[in-house]
Amino acid sequence: METDEGCCSTHLIDGDGEFNISGVENFMKAVKLGECGLNYAVASIMGPQSSGKSTLLNNLFRTNFREMDAFKGRSQTTKGIWMAKCVGIDPCTLVMDLEGTDGRERGEDDTAFEKQSALFALAVSDIVLINMWCHDIGREQAANKPLLKTVFQVMMRLFSPRKTTLLFVIRDKTRTPLENLEPVLREDIQKIWDSVPKPQAHKETPLSEFFNVEVVALSSYEEKEEQFREQVASLRQRFFHSIAPGGLAGDRRAVVPASGFSFSAQHIWKVIKENKDLDLPAHKVMVATVRCEEIANEKLSHLTANEDWRHLEEAVQSGPVPGFGKKLSSILDACLSEYDMEAIYFEEGVRTVKRQQLESKVLHLVHPAYQSMLGHLRSRTLDSFKEAFDKAINKGEGFAVAARCCVQSYMSIFDEGCADAAIEQANWDPSKARDKLQRDIDAHIASVRTAKLSELNALYEGQLNTALAEPVEALLDAAGDDTWPSIKKLLKSETEKAVSGLSSALSGFEIDQPTRDKMLASLADYARNVVEMKAKEEAGRILIHMKERFSTLFSHDSESMPRVWTGKEDIRSITKTARSASLKLLSVIAVIRLDNNNDDVEKTLAVALLDSAKSGITNRSITASDPLASSSWEKVPVTKTLITPVQCKSLWRQFRTETEYTVTQAIAAQEANRRNNNWLPPPWAILAILILGFNEFMTLLRNPFYVGIIFVASLVCKALWVQLDVSGEFRNGALPGFLSLSTKLFPTIMNLLKRLAEEGQKPSASDPRMNPELELSSFKNGKHSDSKSDASSNITSSKSRAEHSGPLKQEQHEAIKSE
Repeated sequence: METDEGCCSTHLIDGDGEFNISGVENFMKAVKLGECGLNYAVASIMGPQSSGKSTLLNNLFRTNFREMDAFKGRSQTTKGIWMAKCVGIDPCTLVMDLEGTDGRERGEDDTAFEKQSALFALAVSDIVLINMWCHDIGREQAANKPLLKTVFQVMMRLFSPRKTTLLFVIRDKTRTPLENLEPVLREDIQKIWDSVPKPQAHKETPLSEFFNVEVVALSSYEEKEEQFREQVASLRQRFFHSIAPGGLAGDRRAVVPASGFSFSAQHIWKVIKENKDLDLPAHKVMVATVRCEEIANEKLSHLTANEDWRHLEEAVQSGPVPGFGKKLSSILDACLSEYDMEAIYFEEGVRTVKRQQLESKVLHLVHPAYQSMLGHLRSRTLDSFKEAFDKAINKGEGFAVAARCCVQSYMSIFDEGCADAAIEQANWDPSKARDKLQRDIDAHIASVRTAKLSELNALYEGQLNTALAEPVEALLDAAGDDTWPSIKKLLKSETEKAVSGLSSALSGFEIDQPTRDKMLASLADYARNVVEMKAKEEAGRILIHMKERFSTLFSHDSESMPRVWTGKEDIRSITKTARSASLKLLSVIAVIRLDNNNDDVEKTLAVALLDSAKSGITNRSITASDPLASSSWEKVPVTKTLITPVQCKSLWRQFRTETEYTVTQAIAAQEANRRNNNWLPPPWAILAILILGFNEFMTLLRNPFYVGIIFVASLVCKALWVQLDVSGEFRNGALPGFLSLSTKLFPTIMNLLKRLAEEGQKPSASDPRMNPELELSSFKNGKHSDSKSDASSNITSSKSRAEHSGPLKQEQHEAIKSE
């Protein structure tokens, strides 16, 4: 017995077949196996010599079995059967390392111990690992098939079923996926079981009664050590709780208590040793098996290296190959014919089986090329169909007719291509590729149909939007009694036109009637939505439109000419008319009237807003008697309401507030015009002047010299009047005018005197008796250049306007309220 870092092992059966009784007893005591009861498991491994069994066990279970030293050559390492306790695995697991099969040390004829040890492992173990090379899958000898066949036969006769798990461990896994290797192994095991002669008691017993078959694959230990260790670590996890339901040994039966393991193992080995039925298969069959296997492998290798096959495989990767089926069938027929010629003298049963296996491998080899060929055919057919289908639609053919014709034509082309690619040796069905092509074509047709229908729908929706949006906006802006009837008439006309056009366009698609009706109804709904959305947009700008309409009617006369407020206009009447028109606009846009429903919106607004203004009621709060104290209109659904009564009241209040300034400006303009036209003194003052100034007037008539002085003085005053812009200065009031003139009077007089002096110094060629009126007229055209006096006059003028506007604005505001 050996121990190493917590691992304990013993030589259970030596190379001569002797059972180590004392060693097993000491081993059981060392690992305290007797305390485990039924909570333990036994695993073993079998396989060809030097296949890495001990290395696998040491990495998998952390045991210390002796491994082969590759640098000393390949030879027998394990003799007999060794047993050890796995480290760190729960439950307690015992593992047996069996001597390799097919070893040169025992020779060709000494295979009894191999069968005995294999039968012992199957009878004792809950889990048997069958170690095999990946490249040996499918081989008769390398996969231990003859050995398993003999062992199965004897096991059914000697032992009752105990549900052993056969775990096939595929070493040095190649690129072939595990899902392709596993079915082969399972099929081989089932064939072995079916071919084994069974005793009467197990005549109908299935393989699953004796064995569970599992398959795992590991990478090369020497070339991919890191990957190998990761995979082994993953496999190790499966041995934890292995006897639990669903575990590797979860279905085991008739478990011997741990304390009786030694006695049970001795008895089983004794029964196996005394049995004489573990004979070698017939020599003829064995020779046929080995030789036919070699011939089949040789022909498969030749096919793989065949230039014609390689060129055909490369060509089919880039596109479809004409005559693919005939070319490949000829290559495969040559390969199988060569096998038949060389294997003709071997045992017929073995020869036939190996030929079938060779044919299966050959077809497996060429199947990807066949699939590539079908893939290219499907892809090319689909592309050609798309191109032809698009051309047919663009030419104006009906959609459904074009689709049917193109589908029928190109599916026939695909079927012809599949027949050309068919291989004589295989009965492969291209229906999956055909179904895939049919699905792709149907998907493309559906996609194009959806796109075309969307284009049609978008086209007619665009036409409706163009035909309705701006006209509806114009009609709503006009806001008259016939606004909504005109909109309904326009909506009906444009909707019928669009629906008729879409209905005609849909006839070529052969759409079912419910779908057709749904699309037409959707277009009609879209037209209605355009009108409603435009009405909502206008309702959102209602205050702006109301102010624009008020401004237009208030500031322009009936001939659309701008009003000049001369004082003769009736501002009260004009304001009432403009506000009534604005209220009309509000009543029209407050509700959507596309249905034949009557409402009292206009009347309610007139009573609540215009009549209340006449009666002098302003700033009325929302009370129970207020017709606008509601969030909905009578006889109007909520979905058709654009502006609620409460919102109308708020909008009207804001409208009145924002239009008061316009009315105030008009009143102010009238007042200013009246003041400008009344610059003469009152009549009684004129009469008093005439009576009191009669004597002075007569004096002027008796003395003409005074008349000349007065005439000259009048000319000077006229020049000063023009220069000082007296009427303009007094436009804003008397006091501001006097203040402004007082600052400008002296500079203006000085300017006139200066001009007179300059005129007097001119050469005598001019008439010294120049007409004073012409001289003064020259001053009229002169420019006053004193910047200081201008600045002071402007400041004084602005101040006077500001002071004068206060009381005037208050009077105007009171006048507007009275209106």
